[in-house]
Amino acid sequence: MSSATTPHTSAAPRRSALADPGYQAFVILRAGFTVAPILFGLDKFANLLVDWPVYLAPWIDDLVPGSAQAAMYAVGVVEIVAGLVVAVAPRFGGWLVAGWLAGIIVNLLTVPGHYDIALRDFGLLLAAVALARLAQRYRGGRPAR
Repeated sequence: MSSATTPHTSAAPRRSALADPGYQAFVILRAGFTVAPILFGLDKFANLLVDWPVYLAPWIDDLVPGSAQAAMYAVGVVEIVAGLVVAVAPRFGGWLVAGWLAGIIVNLLTVPGHYDIALRDFGLLLAAVALARLAQRYRGGRPAR
C-alpha cells in the first residue's frame, strides 16, 4: 500500500530516458532549434546582432516587394514560427527548419563573400535533419517501437 507521502510517478522511466545519450541529443537539438530561430527572428526587427539586409541576395531583393529590411521582417516572422513549430512538433519542425536553411544557403551562395556562412548553415541543416529523425524515435520522451 502506498502512502500519501510516497507518490508513485513515472520518475524512473523519465530518469532512464534522460540517461539515454540519443534522447539527450534530441533534447539539446530541440532546445537549440527552438530558441535560436526565435531569437534570430526577433533580431530581424531590431538588427542588434547583425545588419541582416546585407545578407539578402540582390536578385531576391529584386523579386520581393519593398525594401530588403521589409523582407527581413518577413524572414523574422518565418523564423519565429519555425522555432515555435520545433517546440511543439519537432518531427515536423526539424524538416521545416532544414528546408528554411536550404533556402538560406541558396541565398548565401549567390552573395559573394558569404560562403563561410553558407557552409555553417549547411552544418545547421544537417543538425535539423538529425533533430527530425531523433524526434521520430523519441515521441513522447520514449523510444518509438
